[in-house]
Formats: sequence, structure tokens, C-alpha cells
Amino acid sequence: MAHRDAPPRWDRKMRQRLARGEAAALGELYDRFASLVHGLAHRVLGDEHAADRVTREVFAHVWEHPDAYDPKQGPLRSWVAALTHQLAVQRLRATETAALADGDGPATSEELEHKVRHASVAARADYIVQSMPAPLRTALDLAYFQRRDYRQTAADLGVTEDEARRRLRLGLQLLSTAHDVGTPGTPPGPHGYGGAV
Repeated sequence: MAHRDAPPRWDRKMRQRLARGEAAALGELYDRFASLVHGLAHRVLGDEHAADRVTREVFAHVWEHPDAYDPKQGPLRSWVAALTHQLAVQRLRATETAALADGDGPATSEELEHKVRHASVAARADYIVQSMPAPLRTALDLAYFQRRDYRQTAADLGVTEDEARRRLRLGLQLLSTAHDVGTPGTPPGPHGYGGAV
């Protein structure tokens, strides 16, 4: 039986394949994570073309530096998401700083930091929702987007009311961590969202 903290086998194998320079591995990685990367970048930047550029930068970085990912530190998905966030925030800062200098952007550096923090929280919330188990995500969707109470949610899911409440409570607890982003401007850790986004 595998050790509980052992990284997923797919993550370890993918790192090895990328390190050997297997182009097919990059294609497989892209197929698995491109929508996540683009979605997070778009959430931070609010611009389709900028998100496209960040997506290309993320996969280029992974291809050029496969050893930067350490499977012992966490899932490849979290590392790719953290890298995406870091590159998107760098691009947002550069764009907004240039706009600030030209007089077209936020009025102050504090407003820039607020904008970056807001984008970080939103991106983290998106990542948390996408990453949570389907039963929790479905319960939250029914309760908050389809405006069902816990009784209706339970009936729709075919579970007890206690189970529906448990799923909603756990989903909300996970989602509440979206605000745990550390100090404004702090990039994410290299292996996941940890305490900073």
C-alpha cells in the first residue's frame, strides 16, 4: 500500500517524462490543465489575450524547467495553479504599473495592491471550487446558484438533510479559505496555494 503522503503516481511519472523531453508528455499535461491555467489567468487579468499569453508562458516554463516541480511538496495541479497565479499577478502588476505611470490606471499604488488582492482572492475561490470533490461542489451549486434551501438540496441530491447540511458546511469552510492569501503582493508558494495565492 502506498504511503499516505506519497505524491500521485501520475504526477511523478509526468515529471520524469517532461525531464526526458517527451513532447507527448507536454501535450498530455496541456490537455489536462490548459482550461485550469487559462481560467485562473483570465480571472486575475480579466483579459482573454493576456490569459492566452500567460497560458503559453506557464507551459513553456514547465517544459523548460520540469525539475522545478517537486512531487513531494504536493500535487502537480496545485503547482501549475500556483505558477499560473504568480505569472498572472506579475503581468497584472506590470500592466497596471505602466497604466499608473501613464495616468490611465489606478490612482495610487494602494489601489493597485487592492486590485491585485481582489483578483487573487477571486482566482483562489475559483480554484477551490474547481478542486473540491463533486458532492460538495454540486451541493454548493444547488444551494447558492440555484437558490435551493438545504431540504431541497438534500432532495435533489438524494441524501439526508443532515448530509446536505454537512456538505454545504464543509464546502463553505473550504471556500472561506479563499481570503487567506497572506499579505498583498505575496506570490504563491512554488508547490501550491498554501497560505498565499
